Amino acid sequence: MPGFLGVIKSDTLNNQYVTKLENGAYRVAGTRVSLDSVVYAYWRGESPEGIVDSFPTLTLEQVYGAIAFYLGHQAEIDSYIEEGDAEFEKLRQQARQANPLLYKKLEEARREMHAEHL
Repeated sequence: MPGFLGVIKSDTLNNQYVTKLENGAYRVAGTRVSLDSVVYAYWRGESPEGIVDSFPTLTLEQVYGAIAFYLGHQAEIDSYIEEGDAEFEKLRQQARQANPLLYKKLEEARREMHAEHL
């Protein structure tokens, strides 16, 4: 067929950079790297290249794709991260209450280390 350029199906151009697991967690597709990790690095002002340096299993394309996904679903992902942070804080407080002596010793060790570095 002279002059026929063909048609590219749109789904072949639609790369999926982020997947949502059954437990509700988001991951960079094909990796074990959480979307949260990429978003936190983005919030800290790290460049996509810097994020790749921090997560060598990711390609630059995957990092840009994850950031684009975040920006396109910002309210949803911000809410997801806030819920995760609240759950972490709740678990942290429970651990402190269940093991007060351990946390007292850890705090004393931190103070000693800090004092040694002054």
